[in-house]
Amino acid sequence: MTERAARASIGVTILGSTGTIGVNTLDVLSRHPDRFHVVALTAQGNADRLAEQCRRFRPEYAVMVSPDGALRLEELLAGSDLPTRVLSGPEALEQVVELEATRYVMAGIVGAAGLLPTLAAARAGKRVLLANKEALVMSGQLFMDEVRASGAELLPIDSEHNAVFQCMPADFGRGLGDVGVERIVLTASGGPFRTFSAEDMAAVTPEQACAHPNWVMGRKISVDSATMMNKGLEVIEACWLFGTGADRVDVVLHPQSVIHSMVSFSDGSVLAQLGNPDMRTPIAHALAWPERVASGVDPLDIVAVGQLDFERPDPDRFPCLRLAYEALAAGGTATAVLNAANEVAVEAFLDSRLPFTDIPDVIEHALAQTTPGPAGDLEQILTADRAARQLARERVDRLAGMRLGRVS
Repeated sequence: MTERAARASIGVTILGSTGTIGVNTLDVLSRHPDRFHVVALTAQGNADRLAEQCRRFRPEYAVMVSPDGALRLEELLAGSDLPTRVLSGPEALEQVVELEATRYVMAGIVGAAGLLPTLAAARAGKRVLLANKEALVMSGQLFMDEVRASGAELLPIDSEHNAVFQCMPADFGRGLGDVGVERIVLTASGGPFRTFSAEDMAAVTPEQACAHPNWVMGRKISVDSATMMNKGLEVIEACWLFGTGADRVDVVLHPQSVIHSMVSFSDGSVLAQLGNPDMRTPIAHALAWPERVASGVDPLDIVAVGQLDFERPDPDRFPCLRLAYEALAAGGTATAVLNAANEVAVEAFLDSRLPFTDIPDVIEHALAQTTPGPAGDLEQILTADRAARQLARERVDRLAGMRLGRVS
């Protein structure tokens, strides 16, 4: 691409380019080289994949969070004819989203680590393509205030929220009741353990939990899907995105993952967005909105699908969904506590230090031991996050000791 063509196209920075969302975003961008160009790519630890991406997409900047990772990336790119400048550290993530050349930011960093750069993108008035649901779970009011103050565009990438966005009236910001919206219905596949008994779930392994039946996702979000905490986080996110309370947001299991979510209206109509389960669809939608561009996703063959099933989630087998609704009702920093404790519990499960069925125990313990405080500024939110992580780690250690007979 010539320098003049690059100026005419839209500059995109991808936070978390080596993860599933980042890889899919680059796939969509590669189909529209005249429309988009890559300004910056960032990664946590996969320097080898990031180097491959730099060679193909020739970004102005590449960020590795760790200094050692940045050194490794510089070694991999040494001698190549690339315009790419290598940066390191969390501050560099914020630096690249604030660049004038960056117009769109794909917020694809999983977990609390993505909060600060995503918030920086909102403050800078960018189009934020939000795949990092934790930004709203942890700091919903603060984040939405920054979006409004800066004039940023916020477009959801989660397939469910993107589906709701596509079904909403254009002026839904006036208030859902004012535009005739009765309910938001988020669909959930139910994950790999939808039909498992409680006894079966007690013995599941990380490998089983990460084997999602429909979606290709990272390990952490796959576990969240298996516990249905992912859906709980999505309920919280939906309330902030669409300016509503939890009483208007329902969850229904839909194992085929063809209907990605629905919106119910006061006249009895229900609008649904359908498609094959592929993240490139919501990514392409948000990149091109309000237009449409090719995503590379195969058209849905509804006849081949044949049947669409729905059922209510079982609160006894999936207590994480209940905990998310309770944290949302508690308000303030409770949802930040929920998120932090969940991240600690999931990491312990993936490291085989915690049984799958103990994940909700760790989260409930952290919520019970915490009094929600105000979430009006970033320091309050981060303080609650740190305290919850400590409580969760202590609970993981105690549960491990009980299993080994070291704690009475």
